[in-house]
Amino acid sequence: MNNKLLHDRLAGTLLGTAVGDALGLYMEGLSAESIRAQFPSQADIARYYLVGNIGFVSDDTEQSALLGQALISSSPNLSRSVKSFRSSMLGWFCRMPFGVGRATSSSCMKILMGAKATGIRSAGNGAAMRAAILGVFFYDDQHLRQQFGTALAEVTHTDARAVEGALFVADLAAACANSDSADEATRLKCFDQSIAVVQEASLKEVLKKARELAVRGASIDDAGTQLGCSGFVNHSVPLATFAFLRFGDNCLSAIQATVTAGGDTDSNAAIVGALCGALLGERGLPAKQIQPINDGPFGPTHLRKLAKALADSKEGIDVAVPGYLWPVAFARNVAVIPILLSHTCLRLARRGKVT
Repeated sequence: MNNKLLHDRLAGTLLGTAVGDALGLYMEGLSAESIRAQFPSQADIARYYLVGNIGFVSDDTEQSALLGQALISSSPNLSRSVKSFRSSMLGWFCRMPFGVGRATSSSCMKILMGAKATGIRSAGNGAAMRAAILGVFFYDDQHLRQQFGTALAEVTHTDARAVEGALFVADLAAACANSDSADEATRLKCFDQSIAVVQEASLKEVLKKARELAVRGASIDDAGTQLGCSGFVNHSVPLATFAFLRFGDNCLSAIQATVTAGGDTDSNAAIVGALCGALLGERGLPAKQIQPINDGPFGPTHLRKLAKALADSKEGIDVAVPGYLWPVAFARNVAVIPILLSHTCLRLARRGKVT
């Protein structure tokens, strides 16, 4: 893969993550019924609602970027990459990010206390939601994908389901990046190439079920009911896989469908957006949804620079990790947290069903 194409796929992966994350953030924690009551048409989920029409990314996008930074600064040295990622995660955690999972919070506290083994025995989707960028970076080396994917997942999660869920997302993203078509047959082929990395029986079974539902043409409502939509990796990754296989030739439609299923909407949609971006590149993403995303730290400009640096470092070019002003990221988090809390209180006042 030449540098220009790899750059496009890397940018697509990061920006697709951001679009899914930002579109899903406002609906996080709501049931499918509550989302339908507020947004009767799937087309209503085409803009941002948190602060006007400004999109904000959360931990899904930010951790994906931090992982990308670790690959730029340290790859192919595994121990250095893990050390770099741990350090970045600690700095990120100290900036008071919003929407952080319990396992990730606990692991960051262990990093802060100097523990060597920081992963938590949790089957959450925290490792999977950030894994696609690793898969695209190592699109040409399955061994490095598995080696780096396992080690970087275990910084926060050690449960076999969480680790293998992350490895599956990475392998599926790699297969997408290596594809030159976006039709259903290609997406199914990518799935079939990637499922072999999953050995854990319960995860493998539900992923195969996701494939069956997609082939059958099931609705997102049926898929959400049968697969689940929570942050449990055996719900999140299969639901995202279904949406990608079923609707993945159109990134926005796939993300919108995922969000309407409810539950962990931002992480589920972020995984879908990342897979679509790996398959379609930035050119296949909805520009109207990228442009309104807040363009500070981890915004579109930062993510594009990161994608370029990843593509150049893959060729052995010595590049600097794209920087950002941490006080700006901290100030944004401090400003957005009360807005998120106010929306939560408003939903409770309206007696919305929370999953």
